[in-house]
Amino acid sequence: MYAVFATGGKQYRVEAGSVLKVEKLSAEPGATVEFDQVMLVGSGAGLKVGAPLVSGGLVRATVERHGKGDKVTIVKFRRRKHYLRQGTHRQPFTEIKVTDIVGA
Repeated sequence: MYAVFATGGKQYRVEAGSVLKVEKLSAEPGATVEFDQVMLVGSGAGLKVGAPLVSGGLVRATVERHGKGDKVTIVKFRRRKHYLRQGTHRQPFTEIKVTDIVGA
């Protein structure tokens, strides 16, 4: 069984037991989180598509850890104008492990 759910402005396709990185959540490591914005639930030939959400659809996951992503360099440059701005950014994330998918 797999599902497509939304969190942090992005959509993820997951199966039970899969581990993925999502936008940072305010939950402690080891806590259980639930995602109720489920757009699709499927298993084999049975596919349930919401319009826009599946009623009763739920994805449960456990928070594994928090961290920061790879460093990204930002450069703003205008030639011949003496303008150069450089910076870096590391996006925070939460790593979760999907434990259960409910598709009513």
